Amino acid sequence: MAVAAKKKSHSKGLGRGLDALLGDAPSARVSEKAAAPGPRRELPTAFLKPNPDQPRQQFDEDAINDLARSIEARGLLQPILVRPMGRDDYQIVAGERRWRAAQKAKLHNVPVIIRELTDEETAEIALIENVQRVDLNPIEEARAYHRLADDFGRKQDEIAKAVGKSRSHVANIMRLLNLPDAGLKALGAGEISMGHARALLAHANPAAALKQILDRGLSVRETEALVRAEGVRATPSGTSGTKKTGGKTTGSGSGDSDTRALERDLSAILGLDVSIAHSKKGAGSVTVDYLNLDQLDDICRRLMGSSA
Repeated sequence: MAVAAKKKSHSKGLGRGLDALLGDAPSARVSEKAAAPGPRRELPTAFLKPNPDQPRQQFDEDAINDLARSIEARGLLQPILVRPMGRDDYQIVAGERRWRAAQKAKLHNVPVIIRELTDEETAEIALIENVQRVDLNPIEEARAYHRLADDFGRKQDEIAKAVGKSRSHVANIMRLLNLPDAGLKALGAGEISMGHARALLAHANPAAALKQILDRGLSVRETEALVRAEGVRATPSGTSGTKKTGGKTTGSGSGDSDTRALERDLSAILGLDVSIAHSKKGAGSVTVDYLNLDQLDDICRRLMGSSA
């Protein structure tokens, strides 16, 4: 596999990711007080409250139970980031899973780092922490990106640098919010995959197509065939999202439609741009574009089957 390095990004780790998100916008730059590591102390578990606007809305109870057992055995090793909201009242900025697990482990006090943060800084840190440490479901991720773009004026390339993803990944995830409500619910619940969702976005009647997917248990390839057979949604200019060149259909990648579909699937899994060059003789190459060494390390870990 060929792995091509693009120009370097400053989105290395949580702190560097936040720097990348805020670095080009002086008016929204994190203050010195907010950016400082902050002293570590302990607070009663009951003083902490979850952030109602945090990106993650669904929590895996089995995973939290596993974490609770680990905390019972070893303690809570990583402090929870909070911001003060009033006397004996602190809002969780990053670490709600740890807080939930600590409650299950019956801890009376938990280690915290307290920072004075604005709503904007809180939203950005919460998104980065969730995306970089624990995968959000696609709809949670899309809504978090949309909030950064809509409420705080962040551009897609700024968001991409901050969370260590490609710009195309951020754009494609945000497009999912164009699904009908039933489609959003099905994707968030894992009833359909990202491949199904992308096909639904192109369908002239995505709600009707979703019903067929669920009723008939259609695969992604069968769903794509359904879209071709029943019609493609028109873009604002009145044409479908596929370009026509000299009578031939072309997409974002090279090769046939199956190859382009595979490129999209791999890109969605990795959150990075993937291209496939496939010859008629059967040989070829897969190229994964990464932005920094952290992303290269992540690719290597996945290939070697390591979760470290």
